[in-house]
Amino acid sequence: MRNVYDQADVGRFLGHLIDGITAEFSPDKPLNIVGIRTRGELLAARLVTKLAERGYAQIGRGVLDITLYRDDLSEIGPRPMVRPTNLEIPLDANPCVLIDDVIFTGRSVRAALNLLHDFGRPKVIRLAVLVDRNGRELPIQPDYVGLTLKDVPREYRVNVRVVEQDKVDEVVVEPRV
Repeated sequence: MRNVYDQADVGRFLGHLIDGITAEFSPDKPLNIVGIRTRGELLAARLVTKLAERGYAQIGRGVLDITLYRDDLSEIGPRPMVRPTNLEIPLDANPCVLIDDVIFTGRSVRAALNLLHDFGRPKVIRLAVLVDRNGRELPIQPDYVGLTLKDVPREYRVNVRVVEQDKVDEVVVEPRV
């Protein structure tokens, strides 16, 4: 199993997501792109830029902080950092693409869906993830995937690092510390 994917790989993975999104949604219709904090938010910003380059002019951009919607909140610690959710976009009756860096059990996506529906009812919600590491505990599957990793041991993490936050674009599969 390959353990490190570099900047060129991450660029290719983002290209796969863009290709999937543009194949389904028309550039002359509204489309909302909503990132899950933290790295999903940063990836969403990149996708919005790439969509604009392809002629998408009616893109709404939002950010979800799912901290208080997580079912493992008690495991995070006594004072979890909660940052603002920003969904000042027309959600109702518009399609929405939810962006995250890694999907594993599906619990983060479930939390994001719950939070998103507190703000409105999109016409359709699609899920785009940079990395699908398999291991679902819930019946949630991404619609667009940059990289699928099979057989990642449960005691390993898949870390996505992005230049905006981590000074490097890479995906690293490594043992949990």
